[in-house]
Amino acid sequence: MIQMKNFPLYLLIGSLSLTACKKKGCTDVDALNYNELAEKDDGTCQFYEIPTTYSFTDTDGNSTVSFSGQTERLNQLSELGTYMESGNAAILNAGNMKDMYYNTGLNGGGNFSVTSTKQLANKCFPGDSSSLAGMFDSLANASTNFSTTASNGQAGTLTSGTSTYLFDSKGFEYAELIEKRIMGAVFAYQATQVYFGDDKMNVDNTTAVDAVGGKYFTAMEHHWDEAFGYFGVTVNFPTNITDIRFWGKYCNSRNTLLGSNAGMMNAFLAGRAAIINNDMSDRDAQILVIRKLWEKICAAQAIEYLSQALTYFGTDPAKYLHVLSEAYGFVKCLTYFPLETRVISYSQLDTILTYNFGTNLWNMGAVNIAAAKGDLENIYGL
Repeated sequence: MIQMKNFPLYLLIGSLSLTACKKKGCTDVDALNYNELAEKDDGTCQFYEIPTTYSFTDTDGNSTVSFSGQTERLNQLSELGTYMESGNAAILNAGNMKDMYYNTGLNGGGNFSVTSTKQLANKCFPGDSSSLAGMFDSLANASTNFSTTASNGQAGTLTSGTSTYLFDSKGFEYAELIEKRIMGAVFAYQATQVYFGDDKMNVDNTTAVDAVGGKYFTAMEHHWDEAFGYFGVTVNFPTNITDIRFWGKYCNSRNTLLGSNAGMMNAFLAGRAAIINNDMSDRDAQILVIRKLWEKICAAQAIEYLSQALTYFGTDPAKYLHVLSEAYGFVKCLTYFPLETRVISYSQLDTILTYNFGTNLWNMGAVNIAAAKGDLENIYGL
């Protein structure tokens, strides 16, 4: 069943903003009254409203938003993460983790609490899926030493306060490395490269198809929603920061520094409204905003963890290795942002990952931590 989409006006839910983007053919008076403006084919001004929440409807009041597949994948990583973290007190089964990663039997080999047709593996950055699967073996091997105290050359656990962490013999916390790799190689890659790429954006934006539960949306609208779904925030973010996950959580963590909460949400809202109103110029502008700010959130979080590592150096080995592993994971995530907009180069990444971090976190030391932190700060202007 299909509906023809109405242009140029489309009913949206939300209130008007005081800040306006004025475009050719629109007057200053128009700009004071509408928070997004565009020019019609005849050169006259058209306007459309941008909602304050990720709630879009057609002219009959039906929702046009759907990103259920992305929510399922976030749920899968949440459950996988819970299992991986249990390796600090029990031996993990690599096969179970691989079943969850590939979603064997549509229920993660019996390890998921829900049934789903989605999986993480088939959305992974090309060439990285098999290496990710191999990391489950490393985590499982480390977990056989959960009752041993970790040290340089010895896998095991370390405790700080009420938190216990499992490390391999070189000080890497694989539960964190795997989670961050999936956040980058699946979530960030799919959103910023795949769904915001030409193949997903240069698609039909006229015919609304009844594809999911009575929701009507064009192919372009749906692809934008799927990118939003990978960001891990609620439809009323940043008003609601209680139920955010993964990238959404780290966006909120760096918000004071970057203004990232409003920056990301406003761009997602404006881009979706632009698609509804066939304003591809503004859609592309919002893609650029999201790509650059998402990458900056990633870099800023790596810097934060490196700063924490300097604090814990020589005083708290458990926290020290834990935050270093998180920092390594976020630096690695930077490789999954689009090359055409990415700020950091491959050679700069290689220097930080290979030279500064090296292959043994026990040996990294304060000098290399400070060097990695300084490089990221200079590259990203933080």
